[in-house]
Amino acid sequence: MELTVVDVAPDTPALHRDVAPLIRALRPALGADAFAAFAAEAHAQGLVFTAAYDDRGRCLAVATHRVLTTSRGRLLFVDDLVTAPAARSAGIGGRLFGVLQERARAAGCVRIELDSGTVNHGAHRFYHAHRMAVTALHFGLEVK
Repeated sequence: MELTVVDVAPDTPALHRDVAPLIRALRPALGADAFAAFAAEAHAQGLVFTAAYDDRGRCLAVATHRVLTTSRGRLLFVDDLVTAPAARSAGIGGRLFGVLQERARAAGCVRIELDSGTVNHGAHRFYHAHRMAVTALHFGLEVK
């Protein structure tokens, strides 16, 4: 299958038509208005929305990512990587991940990092299959 991978700007109809449904499937608590607010603010902070389309114009996968400079070196941090349920296990997520690897190299990154929920075992299998290692634990504290 031929894929076209493009960055989707936050001020375009494609963001809400194509990207939002996949991100909201991954993050169901994120409503339409909250997604719009998140997209605008996160894009201003450097978040890039990258979408993979098939030859019929269907958005099959989305990655959100940004380059960060840390004390561990420059890295490409992937906030979200999601494939449409009907397109899973067809290699589309792997191809999009390959694009992220190319972008990381081009940006002078030393590694790709991401967080994955502890119960998302399907994603863990995907990341391990793409030679990612568990290198840290991510801790969180709700601020009230």
